[in-house]
Amino acid sequence: MLDPSGGCTHAIAIVIGGLPIVVRCSNPAFIQMLAHRYAGFVSSSIDGSIQLEIDIGDAVPIALGTDAALEVHRINGRWIMQRGDFRAEWDPVARCGRVRQGLQPYAIDGVLRIIHSLELAKSGGFLMHSASVVRNGRAFLFGGISGAGKTTIARLAPPDVTILTDEISYVRRNGEGYNAFGTPFAGELGIAGEPIAAPIAALYLLAKGIDNRTCLMAPGLAASRLLRNILFFAQDDDLVKKLFDTACEFISRVPVYELTFRPDAEVWSLIQ
Repeated sequence: MLDPSGGCTHAIAIVIGGLPIVVRCSNPAFIQMLAHRYAGFVSSSIDGSIQLEIDIGDAVPIALGTDAALEVHRINGRWIMQRGDFRAEWDPVARCGRVRQGLQPYAIDGVLRIIHSLELAKSGGFLMHSASVVRNGRAFLFGGISGAGKTTIARLAPPDVTILTDEISYVRRNGEGYNAFGTPFAGELGIAGEPIAAPIAALYLLAKGIDNRTCLMAPGLAASRLLRNILFFAQDDDLVKKLFDTACEFISRVPVYELTFRPDAEVWSLIQ
């Protein structure tokens, strides 16, 4: 495919949560790397509602690393995203953007998460710091901060459980309920989730203990704990308010439990 400047542009469509994002770059090695990294979430069609042009160059201060502070803010209707390893602009009306980064996957991974979080926030969904699985056609979420046991729960899952993610859950409103989608965003488990979706039956907020037990949480506490685990990166008062309303709506429709567990497979007897 030829770009307007006469060069050769390579493209790949990455579909997460049913939303295709087409990534274009003149460097074929970069596109091949993405095809491997997002295997299972790549579409054979490069049609998509969102288009991203990637500029690979040394001008990005890669030496700062991905731990450098992330900034996401809106200027004149365009989202500006910047971290130590990338700088990106995205126009949510034109549905297109440009990313300046080095030849490594972590920057575009961050950009994809940000764009998905912005799109979900507008439509009553969210990204959540949680593991999620499908069992008997229903999805279950397991939320918590780092070290709470998300990867442990996923690792202990029995054979009849399909892993959607052990790190970042993708939650989208679906009529009167919510669906969870598989994501390629892996945690310590080191493997991508399956590219499927299922209606959410329950959210479990994790706590480590000496035995296995669940306790239905009061709505106020459940909303507070849920909000702590929602991933949102932008400095935008309107969308933050929207997310607060979404969290309250979610807990009114999905039961939220505190799940105290010890690290053995018996905990799965509580997840039905």
